Amino acid sequence: MCLPASQAGSLTNRSAIVHTTKGRYRHLSQAQSSLDDQNAVPLCVDLDGTLVHTDVLIEAVFALLKRNVLYAVVLPFWVLKGKAYFKQQVAHRVKIDPSLLPYHEEFLAYLKAERSNGRRLVLATSSNIKFAERIARHLGIFDSVLASDAENSLSGERKVEGIRKALGNSGFDYAGNSNVDLSVWPHAREAILVNPDRGVLTAAQKVAKVGSIFDDRASVVKSLLEAMRIHQWLKNALVFVPLFTAHQVGDLGLLSQAALAFLSFSLCASSVYLLNDLFDLESDRQHPTKRNRPFAKGSVSIHYGVALIPVLLLVAFAIALLLPIEFIAVLAIYYVATLSYSLWLRRVVMLDVLVLAGLYTIRLIAGGAAVSITLSFWLLAFSMFLFLSLALVKRYSELKVLSENTESEAWARGYRAGDLDALMSFGTASGYIAALVLALYINGDQVTELYSYPQAIWPLCPLLLYWISRVWILARRGELHEDPVLFAIRDRRSHLVAVIGLIMLWVAT
Repeated sequence: MCLPASQAGSLTNRSAIVHTTKGRYRHLSQAQSSLDDQNAVPLCVDLDGTLVHTDVLIEAVFALLKRNVLYAVVLPFWVLKGKAYFKQQVAHRVKIDPSLLPYHEEFLAYLKAERSNGRRLVLATSSNIKFAERIARHLGIFDSVLASDAENSLSGERKVEGIRKALGNSGFDYAGNSNVDLSVWPHAREAILVNPDRGVLTAAQKVAKVGSIFDDRASVVKSLLEAMRIHQWLKNALVFVPLFTAHQVGDLGLLSQAALAFLSFSLCASSVYLLNDLFDLESDRQHPTKRNRPFAKGSVSIHYGVALIPVLLLVAFAIALLLPIEFIAVLAIYYVATLSYSLWLRRVVMLDVLVLAGLYTIRLIAGGAAVSITLSFWLLAFSMFLFLSLALVKRYSELKVLSENTESEAWARGYRAGDLDALMSFGTASGYIAALVLALYINGDQVTELYSYPQAIWPLCPLLLYWISRVWILARRGELHEDPVLFAIRDRRSHLVAVIGLIMLWVAT
């Protein structure tokens, strides 16, 4: 939404033009004589959080860490030498693609209109000059660029000095969004606010004449919950499986411990999801569907993600302290494994799917550790083969989509379009072996100890074969567009298979 700070009622129909898009954007311009005066005043534009829905420096830092995590040791030493030096060192090692950045489209359209009317535009940012110049060249609307270099960080009063040195005493308007811009606006003829931080609008009105206000932000809470992937928490329900298979669900004490394990695992997983998304910003923006993730499209500030990652992780391990030490150890292994997967292992062909299958199995192990139940060999073997099949079908579906989009082929994580048949062979074989393991278990002696009518469990085998075969057929047709576990949660036939299976287990008990 864009609207001038002055009251709209003071403009007559003759001297005002109203333009509305998306129901949220409204720009009121003055009469032509006022426009001519305004166009004579240069407009200085901030970058981070204003022109783009992100922080270019933070993105570059995560890109650097993704390249080599050992830079985490060096970064603090760069910071100690000053902001300007830190930004220069990061910019020297990281190249950004300006075409992929999430621009504030409505504000950008406003800038292009101002430029077409002959107004001088200046990109004035505290980001490093290398980043700023690449973005300015890409957009092609800025007459000049003011940015940080190896010696000076252009923010606050230094930005004012830089602007005055470049423009002289002709005056200027300034577009920004954060508290640091409050030191610039008092020197500007007019302040333009773009997605202002909390309290910035009120503070800006006290020190400057506020002109237009652009705001296209979505709900922060909704976007953060989406980034945390709350829907993926259902995978962590696997921690209840050991309690269920041991027929101890009725023990409220053990059930509460399993619930704590579920919450701890879920928060830990969300912490990793956020970190993973920050590492993958550039590649996600080139993916057909992942480009819509909150951080990739800029619907929520990456500052929130940076702050939330350690909070979620600390809370997860704080909850884990209420459970046996074995659970804490498993949770730590899970975190290290997921972090390793995000940084390296997911780009290693076949090892990536084995790790994914292992992460599912770790959830079962964690559930057993939380309630002090030892998992049987049969359960571990069954889960490893089953989840390997699901991991393979997930990779198969992703590769199938990417193989149809040549622009995304480079982000297929080491796989090629010709690998589709091999992935299908491996995946179906693994799923059928899971059914075989289940059949062998049903024929074993342990079943008679846990179930009164073990013969009632036999139909689980054809049910499992049906479900696995159907999932792979849908993937082969290109109709499986998501994680197979999430697919099962939404698929009615999967629900029916699950209900029939639970009825059989109840009858057998």
